[in-house]
Amino acid sequence: QLQLVESGGALVQPGGSLRLSCTASGYTLQYYAIGWFRQAPGKKREGLSCISISGIITNFADSVKGRFTISRDNAKTTVYLQMNSLKPDDTAVYYCAASPYSGVCNAETGYRYWGQGTQVTVSS
Repeated sequence: QLQLVESGGALVQPGGSLRLSCTASGYTLQYYAIGWFRQAPGKKREGLSCISISGIITNFADSVKGRFTISRDNAKTTVYLQMNSLKPDDTAVYYCAASPYSGVCNAETGYRYWGQGTQVTVSS
C-alpha cells in the first residue's frame, strides 16, 4: 500500500514562497502520476497540477498558473510543489495523490492514493 506524506506547509506572509514535498515511505514515485490538490475551509477540493509518469506536466488551476510549479526529483522519490507569490486565497490544506495511470495526467486520472495533507496559511 503506497503511503504518501506531504511536508513543507507553514504560515507565510503574502508574497512569500513555500516548497511542498510529497514522498512515499519505502517506495519510489516513478511508477505513478502525482497530482497536487488543495482544499480550503468550506470549499470543494481543487486540483492544481500533476506530473505524469513520463514527466509531462499538466496545470489545471488558472488561479495558480505562473505562480505554482510542480517538479519531480531525478531519483523520482519526491515530487515538489513550488509556490511563489502566495496570496491569502492560497490558504488551504494541500494534498498530493498518486495514480498508476500511464498516460498524460489530469485532475481526474484515477488518483488511488492520497496523503494526509499539509496546512498552508498565508496571512500577515
